[in-house]
Amino acid sequence: MGEFLTRAISVVAVVVCLNGYNTVLDKREQAEEQLRKQQAELEQEQSVDAAKEGTTTDGAYKDGTYTGEAQGFGGSIDVAVIIENGKISEINITSAEKEDGAYLSMAEDIIPSILEAQSAEVDTISGATFSSTGIKEAVAQALEEAANQED
Repeated sequence: MGEFLTRAISVVAVVVCLNGYNTVLDKREQAEEQLRKQQAELEQEQSVDAAKEGTTTDGAYKDGTYTGEAQGFGGSIDVAVIIENGKISEINITSAEKEDGAYLSMAEDIIPSILEAQSAEVDTISGATFSSTGIKEAVAQALEEAANQED
């Protein structure tokens, strides 16, 4: 009887743990979906604003080093974007102290995509959505500064 009771309690404990884990996953998925919706709305607003101003985001950037900051999974992500000959030549993460190392490592895979596209308008990295979004938004902020520089 005592062994049965121990096993029953163990099974109940496992079920409770799995239910709690699924709840956390559901909340994370909802947060990611909300973030995707907000990003889509922001991108739409930016494209409408650019159309109203008669500007595009495809212009050359002014050479120099520009910085950007955005929120990642665990905290602020700071980047330095180096522009040479009007193009993005290098992107460095200068600070991400509170960012989870595993997520940040995965999210860094977005940098080659940004360099290839010469734009921050690239897909986020699955499995590191918040961290890669932080890098992407920080780069976009730096590129906005580079595009707004006067000659």
